[in-house]
Amino acid sequence: MARTGHFTPHGGRRALDAVAVIGLGRFGGALALELEAAGTEVLGVDMREETVQAYNGLLTHVVRADSTKEEVLRQLSVPEFDRVVVGIGTDVEASILTTSRLLKFKHPEIWAKAISEPHAEILEQLGVQHVIRPEHDMGRRVAHLVRGTMRDYVEFEDDYVMTRTSPPAVAQNRPLGVLGIRDAFGVTVVAVKRQGGKWEHTTAQTVLYADDEIIVAGPRDKAEDFSQRPVV
Repeated sequence: MARTGHFTPHGGRRALDAVAVIGLGRFGGALALELEAAGTEVLGVDMREETVQAYNGLLTHVVRADSTKEEVLRQLSVPEFDRVVVGIGTDVEASILTTSRLLKFKHPEIWAKAISEPHAEILEQLGVQHVIRPEHDMGRRVAHLVRGTMRDYVEFEDDYVMTRTSPPAVAQNRPLGVLGIRDAFGVTVVAVKRQGGKWEHTTAQTVLYADDEIIVAGPRDKAEDFSQRPVV
């Protein structure tokens, strides 16, 4: 039997600083714990009793409930949340039904996990703004790291990326404002870290050296081309 009840954030606030995570598998569970550790109040929802018991005491509130039913979501006060994550993975039907119920509320910002491209397409067709493809996105990121020219890689929408790499020779030993990196290569060096130092924003007067680390932002193909240029 589902255990349901209204979720009231600490202090009686509306759930502005709280997130509902529906589906506490590997992805949803890790996300929920990370949010909780960062000080965000989390309502965790899962169909499996053993999973609910495992997260009891670790999250602000955790319940066993069938998220495919609109009345259950209302009983849990999910429409009062600004953000809801649908982390259901193995049961595609439950993922789609839950998401469609949430979209009827017209209020929470929805993040939904997709386990395949067809699943992602359906979620996007339903109107989900944030479709998460953990395996796909991680695979692309790791592929760039394996190639060895980047130490970290984050991709945003429209093929815009930020990479952590070493400054190529064409960006060394002269002020960035003189080199005209953006005009020449279509990217921006947004931050630099000296050996033993901390990350700092770059300026037109910043001079880069071979042993620095930098963060480069720009279109994916241009950022990759810039990062792959010889360092010395």
